[in-house]
Amino acid sequence: MAIPTAFSGAKLESLSSSAAAASPASIGLFCNPGRVRRLSIQKGLFNSGIRCEVAASDVVDQSQSSGNVTSSSSLSALEQLKSSAADRYTKERSSIVVIGLSIHTTPVEVREKLAIPEAEWPRAIGELCNLNHIEEAAVLSTCNRMEIYVVALSQHRGVKEVTEWMSKTSGVPVTEICKHRFLLYNNDATQHIFEVSAGLDSLVLGEGQILAQVKQVVKVGQGVTGFGRNISGLFKHAITVGKRVRTETNIAAGAVSVSSAAVELALMKLPGSCHTTARMLVIGAGKMGKLVIKHLVAKGCTKMVVVNRSEDRVSAIREEMKDVEIIYKPLNEMLKCAAEADVIFTSTASETPLFMKEHVVDLPPVGASVGSLRLFIDISVPRNVGACVNELEDARVYNVDDLKEVVAANKEDRLRKAMEAQAIISEESKQFEAWRDSLETVPTIKKLRAYAERIRVAELEKCMSKMGDDISKKTKKAVDDLSRGIVNKLLHGPMQHLRCDGSDSRTLSETLENMHALNRMFSLETDISVLEQKIRAKVEQTQK
Repeated sequence: MAIPTAFSGAKLESLSSSAAAASPASIGLFCNPGRVRRLSIQKGLFNSGIRCEVAASDVVDQSQSSGNVTSSSSLSALEQLKSSAADRYTKERSSIVVIGLSIHTTPVEVREKLAIPEAEWPRAIGELCNLNHIEEAAVLSTCNRMEIYVVALSQHRGVKEVTEWMSKTSGVPVTEICKHRFLLYNNDATQHIFEVSAGLDSLVLGEGQILAQVKQVVKVGQGVTGFGRNISGLFKHAITVGKRVRTETNIAAGAVSVSSAAVELALMKLPGSCHTTARMLVIGAGKMGKLVIKHLVAKGCTKMVVVNRSEDRVSAIREEMKDVEIIYKPLNEMLKCAAEADVIFTSTASETPLFMKEHVVDLPPVGASVGSLRLFIDISVPRNVGACVNELEDARVYNVDDLKEVVAANKEDRLRKAMEAQAIISEESKQFEAWRDSLETVPTIKKLRAYAERIRVAELEKCMSKMGDDISKKTKKAVDDLSRGIVNKLLHGPMQHLRCDGSDSRTLSETLENMHALNRMFSLETDISVLEQKIRAKVEQTQK
């Protein structure tokens, strides 16, 4: 009887009572040596980490072909796995995985469907962590990227589950997601988020807005079940890296954000003589809209119209920029304002487009002094301006993917700084991986304490029974405290040698050697593996 597809794929389910037992010899393993997990610890401390997958079609009891089917009651997939050579799966360390779609790999029309609003991040984390092979999760969703970070109990199964979840929540077919996504594991995932936080993966090299967005991931994740030790540690370290890169390389000097790039693109498309006279309209006064206004002012614009749902935010911006004429208009006057504008910036959270071809076709033409083209600079995801507007002769639409033009000429200096930043990222990546490797000792610490506690309690009960029933509470407490004190003093030395701050690779190597030595000496590895406990818990949770 083959292991069910549910086991080899997305779910771990118990086999039915009529399932035939598969002998260890009948398990077919396919190992891909190219998928060796990279560990920053010394060679030889762990197995090579080659990930092996069970071929479901090959798990067949040879006796079945001759009609001798051996029945097995309540044989779970985990027990079958454990009895085979495939138990390496249960001993594999959890992996940090990134399933991402960014401006570099995915068009905006796909990204906008997959985007997850910040308010929905906690819900998304909860749903992701309810998947069988996902232990921790975080969402980084911006106008340029939608990335899911997870700690997966199995790389292959975890990626499959997350991709299916993304498809289910967005309506985008799995095949379409797979066409555009990128996948990164462990060290590569660490390197990626550090580069993202440092601004090296941004459309505008060194831009600072992404660091604020990474900080927001941590802020939103605080207290959310599933935003666990590994993922929170990764993002907090990424913030440190982002700050350090900007301080030590000055890569942000002269760098622009998406909103700044939007303004530069508009000015690039306008004739130079009208930069300060073109009629500017900004729709949306949120964070992005406010930045657009600031950058317009920095480029010499002294008058603009701002359309927003309410006047409060516009009034606050007006207070900040008292030397600039900012005219507020409500949303119901948007088309009237567009008719009187040469350049229209849109940055709202609207789920549906504000401008389609039918809205723009009847707008009066703009003057020859601004190139006879009405410009729509749309920096919203989902988009606020339909691509169909480009079909009109007197209008042009630019979205976040078109901002690449803005940064083409200004890269040489930033690329030099980026090389300096990569050296910092490489150093910080090693430190983070060393910290994460040091967490390997946590299960051993818990097992050793539990082992010592079992002995203490057993011996204490023997002692108390010999002392009789007439001993006082004070004496009982004194004996109990004595036993605890002896155990704590005996454990102090081993515990010290199992703790490591991860900043010294030599100390880390020694720590891991000590961990293996203690596991052997006290037979701690005979207990059910921590990873297997997690998998069992996941299965039980889904069966409730």
